[in-house]
Amino acid sequence: MNLAWDDALWALAALHIDPVGMHGIWLRAPHGPVRDEWLSLLQHLRPNVRRLPNHIDSERLLGGLDLSATLSTGRPVTQAGLLAQSDQSLLLAPMAERMAPEAAAILGQVLDSGRVTPHGGGDTQDARLGLIALDEALEDEPGMSESLQERLGIWLDLRHLGRQEAASNEVLGLLGVLASPGEQADTERQTVFERLRTLRLNDEQIQAITQMAQAMGIASLRAPLACVRLACVLAALRESEAVEDVDLGRAARLCLTPRATHMPAPPEQEAPPEQPPEQPTEPPPPDNEQPPEQPPEYPPDAPQEEDTPPQDLGEILLEAALASLPPDVLAQLASARATPIKDGGQSRSGQVRQSRSRGSPLPPRPGLPRQGARLHVLATLGHAAPRQKLRSPSVVAHSAQALAPRLKIRAEDFHVHRFAERSQTCLIFAIDASGSAALHRLAEAKGAVELLLAQSYSRRDQVCVVGFRGTQAEVLLPPTKSLVRAKRSLAGLPGGGGTPLPHAIKLALELALQQRRLGVSPSLVMLCDGRANVSLQGIGGRAQALQESLSWAQAWRAQGLPSIWIDTSARPEPQAEQIAQAMGSRYVPLPQASSQRMAQVVQAAAR
Repeated sequence: MNLAWDDALWALAALHIDPVGMHGIWLRAPHGPVRDEWLSLLQHLRPNVRRLPNHIDSERLLGGLDLSATLSTGRPVTQAGLLAQSDQSLLLAPMAERMAPEAAAILGQVLDSGRVTPHGGGDTQDARLGLIALDEALEDEPGMSESLQERLGIWLDLRHLGRQEAASNEVLGLLGVLASPGEQADTERQTVFERLRTLRLNDEQIQAITQMAQAMGIASLRAPLACVRLACVLAALRESEAVEDVDLGRAARLCLTPRATHMPAPPEQEAPPEQPPEQPTEPPPPDNEQPPEQPPEYPPDAPQEEDTPPQDLGEILLEAALASLPPDVLAQLASARATPIKDGGQSRSGQVRQSRSRGSPLPPRPGLPRQGARLHVLATLGHAAPRQKLRSPSVVAHSAQALAPRLKIRAEDFHVHRFAERSQTCLIFAIDASGSAALHRLAEAKGAVELLLAQSYSRRDQVCVVGFRGTQAEVLLPPTKSLVRAKRSLAGLPGGGGTPLPHAIKLALELALQQRRLGVSPSLVMLCDGRANVSLQGIGGRAQALQESLSWAQAWRAQGLPSIWIDTSARPEPQAEQIAQAMGSRYVPLPQASSQRMAQVVQAAAR
């Protein structure tokens, strides 16, 4: 039996019983037989699952005015949105990693409140539902919105499961009963739900769940709350009268373990009991005295009673929660090398700005069609339609107008198109080629930059290379999209000399501000050990160079520009971390790292 696949089927059964209480599942799995099998079982349990289109807009989600029906009937006619239509049911969202931020925000709010307000206002409607978010992102791609992830109670990762995975007979039989045709499945579901209402966790169990969530570095309270709810559902599915350890362990594996940010500390071992002091030896008794009776000796193979203290519930839950994790994941959590993927993705897209002519469409807004803005006809008609009775003539004598009614549109009804356009990005690499860097990490830094340049080229980003050594910094490669020129500039970068760090930060700031004035979103990757020893005047002096570096670092931070500082020294340098904090940079020390590892850190931190 495969424990991960068995847990996935238990999660499916729990979501079928209580979709509203669990809020849904974040399912990470690519197209393949494993995900198809899981979705096939879902189809047998819930044939009426609605699909959420990836390109859906807010009006279709929330509902609102039905424009065609309103125009044909002459009175306002509203229609329910997809969320209200999915009340007390499940909603399936394929390619959730590509969901628009606006749709993700609406779904998160509805999952919290269970209510939805139609587009344009009106009476709120019930929308208590569960969401199955299918995340098909690869290892190096951004996942689903973090705010929506947090609201889904169960997290499943089926990416590492094979095709021929087996589950326990208990959950397979349960799914067969829940998916049986006719009224038997509804009766069974209602029976389980009635049993669920009587199940509660005791104080010891709740304390064990919260302590384990804290030990795993889970800051949100949504995770332990979902774990408590799931444990009750699992106990109800097993027809148990109380929540047992097996339910708590399975719920912890589905709700807490995937959210862990670090490896829990092992329980402290008890110190051995202190040996009593040796008693002084007594003289042997005289011959006329009988020796004291000795306790009967047991044979060596006789069983002896031992006082074994019962195992703590928290330790039991911890062992059960970590049972399904592969060893490499545990090693990553223990060494704190696991870097979560943030929203925004690997593309490091530029800043979003509004446009009137091109880009991704946004909801229309009231406005006049002038200065390049285009009239949004449907939004204009939708705003004018419910106001026609107020604008119609009150005198019956206007029979000509009554026979040929016209839609009365005023300037207040005008709506214009809006678009969101992302600016182009420019990645500035500032490489320390001084003597200290050349001695340790210049070759690795060059290799990492070449890898990042190749990825930037595939995204059509601009790149810029700044090298600093000796007494000054220079632009080795102006902003360009040419990968060949970038590699050629790195190949000719010599090493040796001092570290003019103030000049490097100043030059990078000037380049970044120049690119921002051109409408480009700049970001900086600084590869340096932080040992500044050359001032802006080209004079040696560590104290003055450090002071000037901090001054220009604060100027960089004042402009609100993003940056990453990779410490290329053999061991973490406190001075580099100090300057990085002054810049507002993400400080990443990388002792004993290869070019590939350095490039991966930049990818994760620059998103």
